[in-house]
Amino acid sequence: MKEDRHSPFRDAHTDIETAEGIPNTPQTRAPAYKLAFADADFLCRDELRPVRLQLELLKPQMILDERGIESTVVLFGGARIPEPAHKDRARTKTLADLSKFYDEAREFARLMTLKSVQSYGREDVIVTGGGPGVMEAGNRGAIDAGGASIGLNIVLPHEQAPNEYVTPDLCFNFHYFAIRKMHFLMRAKAICIFPGGFGTLDEMFESLTLIQTGRMERVPFLLFGRAFWEKIINWEALADAGTISAEDLDLFRFVETATEAVDLIENWEPAPARDNLPGR
Repeated sequence: MKEDRHSPFRDAHTDIETAEGIPNTPQTRAPAYKLAFADADFLCRDELRPVRLQLELLKPQMILDERGIESTVVLFGGARIPEPAHKDRARTKTLADLSKFYDEAREFARLMTLKSVQSYGREDVIVTGGGPGVMEAGNRGAIDAGGASIGLNIVLPHEQAPNEYVTPDLCFNFHYFAIRKMHFLMRAKAICIFPGGFGTLDEMFESLTLIQTGRMERVPFLLFGRAFWEKIINWEALADAGTISAEDLDLFRFVETATEAVDLIENWEPAPARDNLPGR
């Protein structure tokens, strides 16, 4: 991260270096003596959770601002969906069949990144969760177009690493799911949902809820693979039951291909403000 501003005050980095060279005594070895902002044990205490939340929100924000990134195109989708060349390794036949969406995600990201490079990487930057499957395809498509892409990774109990196609200085790591999801949506110009599991469903429904309730402005919201989504979610039943309104079904569109998605985004017409929000 850049530090361009001059300050007459002694900076924190200098004091950290100075503190590392102080005499080794019982007093200086005591935890109480550590500089608070350089004390990992202190920062990880439960009482410091609000500070950690703030830091996790602020660090990516500052880096993305420094890069001049103003808008993003969000790709959500399953980590288990294989590249078609490796679909024989898929756990199920359904996953193997869904491998076509790896290629669609890759091509969609390529097409959107071609638009992004026209703005020198300020607009329409692809952002994924930085993992395998559809996420990898999205970052890979950006590479195909010669552009940058963002990866928002998260620490999980099992070992994982970001996919190799994320732009290194735009690859972030999170502890809090909530802050990670907030960063997905803060600059979102479009949201694209590919087939996936619990994580994808969580991201999809939170995004839809924010738009439905007026907490987020409406943006192109595309679900790739009508057959998949209509099989796992009975959208019409929700409307028939009255738990959502019929017009809520207009918040998203089904698409099958990358070119169809790009065309829909380019010709998207913002909907007028809704008079009645759910629960009113």
